[in-house]
Amino acid sequence: MAKKTDTACETCPQYNSEGLKRLGVDTHNFDYVVAVAGNPNTGKSTVFNALTGLRQHTGNWPGKTVARAEGGFSYGDKKFKLVDLPGTYSLLSTSEDEEVARNFILFGKPDVTIIVADACRLERNLNLTLQILEITDRAVLCLNLMDEAERNNIQIDTRSLARELGIPVVATSARYQRGIPELLQTINEIASGKLVCKPRRIKNVPEKILKAVTTLSEEIESEFPNIPNSRWIAFRLLEGDNRIIEALKTGEFE
Repeated sequence: MAKKTDTACETCPQYNSEGLKRLGVDTHNFDYVVAVAGNPNTGKSTVFNALTGLRQHTGNWPGKTVARAEGGFSYGDKKFKLVDLPGTYSLLSTSEDEEVARNFILFGKPDVTIIVADACRLERNLNLTLQILEITDRAVLCLNLMDEAERNNIQIDTRSLARELGIPVVATSARYQRGIPELLQTINEIASGKLVCKPRRIKNVPEKILKAVTTLSEEIESEFPNIPNSRWIAFRLLEGDNRIIEALKTGEFE
């Protein structure tokens, strides 16, 4: 075990324990950390409760008034810690909720991020989904409230959607536990590396901006060789994101 800790990598449970600790999350006795993100009113908390079986506790994020809920579950011989992020429509860090959600995905580097979307309002929810996929490629889209979609005669081709997004899509009705076993299996496969995601990234970028982003990305990767989301960070630098500028100055991305 000592060897595994000493040679920490992105596939190891101990990989970002220090970063998570700074964010107030204790990873002791857990193999993987899972973030639960999504827009408000998507049934995100219901998904969280269905996965944890209400084995959870609440508190506040360090230095914030924003509430945080944590829970856990076991799958096979692995233990998973779940962190329920504030419901948000964006990760542009214009509010405290957005900042908390973004910083956890960016600096906490969870092993899996569950993106909970409302099946009745999928188009509205995809904005946050695409933003998250710019930060991490270890994600699953939980298409929740499928029971309501069915009552409204809404049909969604989950296979085509998964191909378009480049991540698994699991249809659920969390209040009735429908789809939860499939979601658990998918979370485990992503966390263990059995399932590798290749998410969709924004392509229709003006040539001048793309050139600047490419140049910045290369410089960021040169300074931080193991960084997984240099392209997204480059976009944020071009927009003058003070939090990202600070993280680069302090070496927080290491």
